[in-house]
Amino acid sequence: ELPESWADMQEPLLEGMCFTLKYLGMTLVEKPKGEEMAAAAIRRIVATARVGARKFQKVILTVSPRGISLQDADTKEMVENISIYRISYCTTDKLQNKVFAYVAQRQESGALECHAFLSPKKKIAQAVTLTVAQAFQMALDLWEAAHAGR
Repeated sequence: ELPESWADMQEPLLEGMCFTLKYLGMTLVEKPKGEEMAAAAIRRIVATARVGARKFQKVILTVSPRGISLQDADTKEMVENISIYRISYCTTDKLQNKVFAYVAQRQESGALECHAFLSPKKKIAQAVTLTVAQAFQMALDLWEAAHAGR
């Protein structure tokens, strides 16, 4: 449950806001951002996920001004840590409104990957998207504050 004023809460975001989601999968994309690109990528991921009929990995997605970290909800093992600077886009899909997705650039190859997650409720998918947007703003504010003295 999110408190009504969660959008005003800076403190928890510095530590990291956690969301428990199901990881649907990943697909490569051509562009770093754009609603149509993301919608098409999400359609591909969801279609592939439906065919697979496997149990989805439950993950704890933590959003902070440093980026997004993914942890397996059952084993508590770290799956991935994505720097905020490598994330180029995030969205809640218009049609699949319980799906949150982000696009990030692979450090090694430079490939653009769209990762999609299923949330239990539409509101949670929207909350993750808004939290990532806040984390971007906070990271920018911190960066600007750090560079202001130069």
